[in-house]
Amino acid sequence: MNSKNDIELQTGSSHTMEAPDSNRKTGTSPSEDDEALIRLGKRPLLNRSFGFMSILGLSCSALCSWEGILVTSVPSFLTGGPAAVIWSFVVGWLGITSVYTVMAELSSIAPTAGGQYHWVAMMAPESCSNFFTYLTAWLTTLAWQAMAITTSYLITTTLQGIVVLAQPSYIPLPWHTVLIMWAAISLAVLINSTTGRFLARFEGLILILHLVGFFGILVPMVYFSPHNDPSVVFTSFFNNGDWNSQGLTFFVGLPSIASTLIGADCAVHMSEEIQSAATVVPQAMLYTIFINGTLAFAMTIALMFCLTDIDAAVTAAETMFYPFLEVFRSGVNSTAGAVVMASVVLILATASSVGVYASASRMIWSFARDNGLPFSRHLSKLTRGSSLPIYAILSTMGIAGLLSLIVLGSSVALSALLSLIVAALYSSYLLVCGLFLWRRCTGGFQHSEDAGNQSEGLVWGPWKLPEPLGILNNVFACVYSAVLLFWSFWPQTFEPTPETFNWSILIFGAVVLFSVVWYILRARHYFRGPIKEI
Repeated sequence: MNSKNDIELQTGSSHTMEAPDSNRKTGTSPSEDDEALIRLGKRPLLNRSFGFMSILGLSCSALCSWEGILVTSVPSFLTGGPAAVIWSFVVGWLGITSVYTVMAELSSIAPTAGGQYHWVAMMAPESCSNFFTYLTAWLTTLAWQAMAITTSYLITTTLQGIVVLAQPSYIPLPWHTVLIMWAAISLAVLINSTTGRFLARFEGLILILHLVGFFGILVPMVYFSPHNDPSVVFTSFFNNGDWNSQGLTFFVGLPSIASTLIGADCAVHMSEEIQSAATVVPQAMLYTIFINGTLAFAMTIALMFCLTDIDAAVTAAETMFYPFLEVFRSGVNSTAGAVVMASVVLILATASSVGVYASASRMIWSFARDNGLPFSRHLSKLTRGSSLPIYAILSTMGIAGLLSLIVLGSSVALSALLSLIVAALYSSYLLVCGLFLWRRCTGGFQHSEDAGNQSEGLVWGPWKLPEPLGILNNVFACVYSAVLLFWSFWPQTFEPTPETFNWSILIFGAVVLFSVVWYILRARHYFRGPIKEI
């Protein structure tokens, strides 16, 4: 790529950035969005192509909730039963709504692509601010990279499952999986490499498909499938994990169900490309949780009613990757019909990867802009005209492509890597929610009318919960994040095998240890948190 077409952010020894004059928006006065970003010390460089509907489409499709519950409900169903799936989803929906309400308040205060780590830098005590900021940035960046690979892997295995459904003689081989993953990764990156305006229009279309596709799957599945008794769906609990109590079985299955609603914060990492970000980002996050939560809850209930043959579903998980394919086939009593229904899920999962890769690349770009990554000078470059973080997008493609090779050795090893997502994101949520609670209880925030034109200090944004509701919600968000983080490290069964063991504690611990050691040895000498560019 010709470097003359790139916008480069120059980092000086004083940790300030000077962009070339050609980077500045000339001839126009800064918008309210740009002024808010300037107050945060960041130069507005990205084009604001997203409005409310387009960013709602991106976050709804990236969340991929009703499609995802078809996959994530399996572990909890097999160990805890249908009632465990239903009530785990209710708990997870309430909990993540509380967490994202806190993040909505913070995104209204500081709508930046850095999201969690920028907020930590604002709120943490000065003595440990840089360390917590660096750790949060690494965890969030790696979690989104893992989420990008996970999405591509789910697309690939869903496609292979559909092929097995249509042609049972087909045997999925690891090299097939890698090649299809590369194709899925390339498609997501190709769409992300277009203009921001095209991406915004694309996501608006996907929102419509996301809603229409839901009814296209739900109606035939419920209408044609045999049904379980309501008492079985809402009150039947299993203990197939051999835990000492039903309560333990419930909690070890909670994280897999709760992971269905992870990802609405993608709107946060796109906030520097959104018009009226201080109000649109909070609204988009909460509308996303409401819409996707409703759709996913309805799909969960429908799936539990229609999953009448457990043995056939377990067998399908071994041959076709996912039991919902067998539910579709037995429900409509037609292989062709089941293939069509599964293809709808496949198309929407493929569309969701576009939003996930967009958010993952913006997270890399933001962290690189603050000099937190290797090769930060290159990763923070933008293309002229379209102002896309093209090197961050390509680096996401490269990371996903290389890590997909793990499948050639063992899919268990890849699953272990991908288990980082829940623990990494919820640790960042917990730190952000905890610091926010401390600041709001100690009077750390001023109202905008009291702050005047001061650029220093913490100032409430235009979107805020009234007190004491805000504090109560903040407390609940902290408790829920801590609970989910704790149980995310537990295996589904009391005596797990290497295939069923929960490797997230190992992967999460390795990431945290590496971040701490690298910060002590190197990063503390050059990383100073979000750099003041203006």
